[in-house]
Amino acid sequence: MGGIAEKMLSDAMELLVNFDTDLARATVNHDLRLDLLERHIQEEAILTIARRQPMAVDLREIIATIRIAANLERVGDLAKNIAKRVIKISPGLCIPRCIIGLRSMHELAAVLLKDALDAYAQRDAERARDIWMHDADLDALEDSVFRDLLTFMMEDPRNISFCTHLLFCSKNIERIGDHSTNIAETVVYLVTGETLPMERPKGRTSTSVSPTTVV
Repeated sequence: MGGIAEKMLSDAMELLVNFDTDLARATVNHDLRLDLLERHIQEEAILTIARRQPMAVDLREIIATIRIAANLERVGDLAKNIAKRVIKISPGLCIPRCIIGLRSMHELAAVLLKDALDAYAQRDAERARDIWMHDADLDALEDSVFRDLLTFMMEDPRNISFCTHLLFCSKNIERIGDHSTNIAETVVYLVTGETLPMERPKGRTSTSVSPTTVV
């Protein structure tokens, strides 16, 4: 599920930049695979609980798996929403400079998702905590994109339709970051049994693009 979700997120940005409607339709279709996998994982988890009656770490493992599968399914839904937006947008409305901010958001969201999945695979609670802290960076980028798009719309009313679609896309990317941090929270719970505070840090945590180096 992680691999499919990462691919859908990557494709969502590519099709937004290039307005590739064929890729957009393929991305929409890929979401069904994620839905089926999540359902399979839930069924296996329920059967395991019923038959094995796991406790302590084993029970946390199963609960974490259910939570992470649900978050990855939502990542797929959000990437699909971006693809649907592209299908609706007329290529003639494209304004390349309006997408620059969304590129930055996508880069950070992709790194957050990758790091969250790596933290889960490696059972790395410290890395998961770092991801949780950097969610504020993506929120700050979304605020910047929002202001930029409003400026473009005020400059020329003809930009309103295109920029409105981009506003929805930016919110989808921000929500993908939220689901990545949800996965990070689950990793901390899985490894330590602790629950992170419900209130996440506000404001940018650093001047870097992401918690890890992006090449």
